[in-house]
Amino acid sequence: MSTKKQYLKNKPYCKVTFRLTKEFAGNGKNAGLAGEFNDWQAEKTPMKALKNGDFTVTVNLATGREYQYRFVVDGAYWITDTQADKYVHAGIANTQNGVVVV
Repeated sequence: MSTKKQYLKNKPYCKVTFRLTKEFAGNGKNAGLAGEFNDWQAEKTPMKALKNGDFTVTVNLATGREYQYRFVVDGAYWITDTQADKYVHAGIANTQNGVVVV
């Protein structure tokens, strides 16, 4: 898993590419990105399946902020990014959300 940030000159946002690797997606047929930027609705931000089994999506996020997020595989399995910038408690059991800082 990883995130790649592309800061754009004279733009108030950053292009952030999220990648969910096959190692964590398993045999998942589809994946989405859920977070504060889309009201935690993974279907609003579907990820593209790559030939190697990874999933990826790029979103524009306003700079100067932090956003909590998680990956959702097959609409049922919520996965925390193991390479997030930091983590916060999700408020459910011992679950953590990944945080991207832009």
